[in-house]
Amino acid sequence: MKIIILGAGKLGIRLVEALVDGDYDVTLVDNNEEKLNHLAQQYDVLTVAGDAKTVELLREVNVSEADFLLSTTTSDDTNILAASFAKILGCKYVAARVRDPEHMNQLEFIREHYNIDMIINPDLLITGEIYRYLIDKYTLSNGIYTFDRIALIEFEASRMPEVVGKNLIEFRAIQPDFLVIGISKNGKIIVPHGPDVIEEGDLLYLIGEKQDIFKLSKRVHSKFHHADSRKVMIIGGGKTGYYLARRLSEYGSKVKIVEQDKQRCHYLTNKLRNVMVLNGDGANIRMLEEEDLNEMDAFVTCTGYDEENLLLALTAKNHGVEDVISKVSHESYKELISKLGIDIVLNPLDISASSILRAIRGSKRVLSSVLLQGQAELLEIYASDRMNMLNVPLRNLELPEYIIIAAIRRGAETIIPDGNTVIKDGDRVIIVCLVSNIGYVEKLTRPTMRLNIRR
Repeated sequence: MKIIILGAGKLGIRLVEALVDGDYDVTLVDNNEEKLNHLAQQYDVLTVAGDAKTVELLREVNVSEADFLLSTTTSDDTNILAASFAKILGCKYVAARVRDPEHMNQLEFIREHYNIDMIINPDLLITGEIYRYLIDKYTLSNGIYTFDRIALIEFEASRMPEVVGKNLIEFRAIQPDFLVIGISKNGKIIVPHGPDVIEEGDLLYLIGEKQDIFKLSKRVHSKFHHADSRKVMIIGGGKTGYYLARRLSEYGSKVKIVEQDKQRCHYLTNKLRNVMVLNGDGANIRMLEEEDLNEMDAFVTCTGYDEENLLLALTAKNHGVEDVISKVSHESYKELISKLGIDIVLNPLDISASSILRAIRGSKRVLSSVLLQGQAELLEIYASDRMNMLNVPLRNLELPEYIIIAAIRRGAETIIPDGNTVIKDGDRVIIVCLVSNIGYVEKLTRPTMRLNIRR
């Protein structure tokens, strides 16, 4: 499969990292030749320096033979034009990153008029995840997500007190019909394994047969209802803050947004209805207290600075705010995040890359997928007879800690696997993987993958 990525920024590089071990021929284009030379030494990709929006360059990289093109330069206009030109020149599927709020009301027109298959907006994607958490509290509609005869359920560990304080091995002894495929600890999703211990404040994700999950749901879920109108304070009036404030206010929440730049405040005031826009420094705790921080139901930090987002989120949590969410883009804060007690930490880069990878994989290999708190992805994959992971006990695959084989559907049979389970041709395999490491799924699904396998 031939893939062309225009733009060697964070998103472009993240996709290269995810695709480089898969069955793909990747070409990376950027106007910074020095940067491309450095990347060419790191990854097995073809690099081309030039202007992404010129027909000459697109022809140079043989765009007519490409299966997928993503334009993710720093310019929305360049991305739209480049993707459109690529489609005209014969590329099968084109995607463009478009971030400007001025384009948001005409996305469908842009997509149809310029013949673009997919438009990616990282700020809208992360807004959707935050909105679902605040309004639906990640209940997956009713707490259950189904895959025909298999189902996934989410609930607080305290609703099943007999497993609190137990590790995953002990859990399987108590609940042999279920497998814990994810645990949210202090805002950070982990893919759990045998020694990991379930704690009272954890949020659990269990998978099992549908009939068993529905019985469990009656025990661990109270009657589902949508959240009432909530008081939400947003720190940062950039694109994410703007989209979130607009969507929450349309829902009926009482929203306050704090933005330091005066000119940006004027823009927000003119564009947002029923939202209180405050011009001030979000790091000024006294000001936040004067604006009723203690009375907020939710607090969202989405400035352009990860350190400030985390610090303010921790402050809000210490002030007793129930739901605290922070946008963090750098991987280096992973370990710190789990110790802060913030409810949800989202990385827009991970969420965007996951969305694009779903489009690249298509429906032939990946039958369906769902995000868990925007940090882990659950995928249903069709097992082909050419995959090396077939006919090998799972324990011999030596999978990394961030991935787990959650369930297998074999005809009418549902299998909750253990180390002795073997995947066979034609199985439907449910895999859970951290979004930040989603590229490893390419190794699992490629016909000639290179895995560490003990025979």
